[in-house]
Amino acid sequence: MATYGKRLRDAMNNFDPNAKYTIKESIVILQKSASKKFDETVDIAINLGINAKKSDQMVRGATIFPHGVGKTVKVCAVVPADMISQAQSAGADYVGSEDLIEKIMTEEWTDFDKLVTTPAMMGKIGKLGKILGRKGLMPNPKLGTVSNDIAAAIKLVKAGRVEFKSNKAGVLCCMIGKLSFGPEKIHDNAMELIKDLVKLKPATAKGTFIKKVVISSTMGPGIKIDESALVNEAK
Repeated sequence: MATYGKRLRDAMNNFDPNAKYTIKESIVILQKSASKKFDETVDIAINLGINAKKSDQMVRGATIFPHGVGKTVKVCAVVPADMISQAQSAGADYVGSEDLIEKIMTEEWTDFDKLVTTPAMMGKIGKLGKILGRKGLMPNPKLGTVSNDIAAAIKLVKAGRVEFKSNKAGVLCCMIGKLSFGPEKIHDNAMELIKDLVKLKPATAKGTFIKKVVISSTMGPGIKIDESALVNEAK
C-alpha cells in the first residue's frame, strides 16, 4: 500500500481521488495545495489505447501551445555556413556549422533544449545519434526541427513547440504549463494537445484511443480527468 507524506495527504483532502474532474477544476485543486516556494510545473499523463509493442502504433508528434509552457527554450542551430547569420537573427542561442558538430562530438556537449538543422546537414549530424538520441535531442523532419526554412523552425521551437511520444507502456506524458498560468490557460494548452493526439490515432489501433487522463503538479497529487468530455470537446 502506498504511503504519503503529510503535505500530500493534506492536498488529497481537497478532492475525491476516485472522482473525475475537468481540467479547470483540477488546476484549482492543485493551486490550493501548491508550494509557495516556486512555480510548480503542470504535467498531463494520457493512457492510450494502443499496442505499444507494435511500431506502427507508436504515437509521436509535436504541439504548439497557445500559452507556451513557461520555460525559456535554449535552441542550438547547426546550419551551413551561409545560413549562420539567418539563424542568429531568428533567435537561436547557439549557432554554428561543423564546429558545433565537433563540439558535441568531442565534449558530449548538450547544454540546449532543442537542436534544429537543415536537410543538408543531417548526414553530418547522423554521427551524433548516440549523444543526441539518449537525451531526445536528435532533430526530426516530422517534428519540424529539420527544415530549409531555419528561421521559421527556430521561431516555432522558441514559441513553445513541445514534442511528445508514447512510452513502452502506451502512456504519453507531457508538460502543459505552470500552475501560475491558471485554469483557463492550462485548459487551452491541454486541449491543443488532445486535438493533436486525436488526429494522430494509428489506423491499426482499435477501440477507445484516449483511455485515461491524469493531471498533476510537481509537488501535487495526480487528479483524474474526465477523458470522454475532453475527446468530445476536441472534435
